[in-house]
Amino acid sequence: MLVAAAICPCPPLLVPEVAAGAAPELDALRASCLDAVGVLAAARPDRLVVLGPADQAGRGPHPQGAVGSFRGFGVDLEVSLGAAEAVRERELPPSLAVGAWLLSRADWADAPVEGLGVGEPLPRDRCLPVGREIAVSAPRVALLVMGDGSACRTVKAPGYFDERAEAFDAAAASALGAADLAALTALDEELAFDLQASGRACWQVLAGAAEGAGLGGRLLREEAPYGVGYFVAAWS
Repeated sequence: MLVAAAICPCPPLLVPEVAAGAAPELDALRASCLDAVGVLAAARPDRLVVLGPADQAGRGPHPQGAVGSFRGFGVDLEVSLGAAEAVRERELPPSLAVGAWLLSRADWADAPVEGLGVGEPLPRDRCLPVGREIAVSAPRVALLVMGDGSACRTVKAPGYFDERAEAFDAAAASALGAADLAALTALDEELAFDLQASGRACWQVLAGAAEGAGLGGRLLREEAPYGVGYFVAAWS
């Protein structure tokens, strides 16, 4: 059963070594993410699953100890998923590497950790069963859900400006903050794709996992510093 969830954005810039001189710009966002991870620890889970958007190579399960790196972003930094001996079968996708970094900053040692790379195009009617399966995998399951909102909030955003982006992000932030499963499930897949909202599928996996759990939510932070929607929320 799902007992807690933390929702965090996944830009590599969240890692100070990657952000370099711009690191202070995201200090408040980092602090909110660590607060959300603290909610997971307080729930005393038996199992923690980190969800994150992934390309074809990074999709599927990643075991505890799986290694990710930020070399592709110009930084010689490695992270591993949870406190375990390194497993180098395949590298974590960037979203899960950021999640692993957050857990390392929080000194996570509260439960075994696994990762799941989720394809961004995964339709909602497949996301929901994935979440339900995760929820019944242990008596007390927690989720760390990585993913960004739209990437089209300004003309300098990665996806340029799209007038639909602000409303999409507002709906997503409201649903995540209220733990509104129906609203998360209703997020438009095609619109999310157009707006490059990488978190949509992971949020809908979360919606499936949370069915019947009776969790309440809090939106800890919402911002779009680079034209990309970033949300931090905690469910317990």
